[in-house]
Amino acid sequence: MSDRTICVLGGTGFVGGHLVTRLANAGWRVRLLTRSAARHRALKVLPTVTIVQGDVYNPEFLRRQVAECTAVINLVGILNESAGHRDGKGFERAHVELTGKLIAACQESGVRRVLQMSSLKANAADGPSHYLRTKGEAEAIVNRARDIDGTIFQPSVVFGADDSFINVFAALLRVPSPLFLLPRANARLQPVYIGDVVTAFAQAIDNPATFGKTYQLGGPEVYSLRELIELIASSLGVRRKVIGMPDALARLQAFIMDFVPGKPFSTDNYLSLTVNSICDSNGLERLGIQPTSSARLIPQLLGGRLGRGRLDNYRRRNQSA
Repeated sequence: MSDRTICVLGGTGFVGGHLVTRLANAGWRVRLLTRSAARHRALKVLPTVTIVQGDVYNPEFLRRQVAECTAVINLVGILNESAGHRDGKGFERAHVELTGKLIAACQESGVRRVLQMSSLKANAADGPSHYLRTKGEAEAIVNRARDIDGTIFQPSVVFGADDSFINVFAALLRVPSPLFLLPRANARLQPVYIGDVVTAFAQAIDNPATFGKTYQLGGPEVYSLRELIELIASSLGVRRKVIGMPDALARLQAFIMDFVPGKPFSTDNYLSLTVNSICDSNGLERLGIQPTSSARLIPQLLGGRLGRGRLDNYRRRNQSA
């Protein structure tokens, strides 16, 4: 077993790309499991990263791959099922079934260290959406596993230069229109910077003080979804009147979108937004990490066109929230 080898599942996405790069630069050997190695050639330039193609749902494949590692990181997650599917089976497979198989592979191979990406407000008992419920069920699998030193991270919405959150809204806001209709406009979020999330994972890997712990991850500011969209619009230098949609209309929109390829919005997304994604206790601070200000960084990421006075207003408002 290698002393500095980590197996990463879900390492080809937004968070994974940043984390794998950080680990490789820190001297870790990274074994990155994927269904299609050809689609992720950019990561091959990192000399200590090995991309292994295979079926992560195959127990024997998982056992072989984790057996040579001292730690495993599971970043696998989906925000939506494919168009037309609304029964939660896709979430069950990606979050619950895979986590169970991964933990079993670690136990059979003698690998104790597991770091699990979850979501803020994940709840197996009464999560309002398939996403939050199955993320909570996956947490329970890790927490109750014998001979496993697990650490769970629960971030709020994660943002960064190449994310699929602020950039999606930025693209929508660039479409000329005086109005911007927004479902669940009063839902509250605590955006956390990708660099801080990656630092939390990297610091925790070989830190025994984090074993058996769960860390909620959020930035220093709390916004309503409306305020966050207004911040993005101001950062772009565009004027939009953000109109919160009535819940009944938002539910109807989400239902229609359930059948649209790519699911830009879904019933499950709507239900997830009925829970405020705010930390009860910020795990970044518990780990000694100073959370990065989204009010400062988002304007920089989107062009830095937010006026100083408006930025100060956002800071004052969120510090008092």
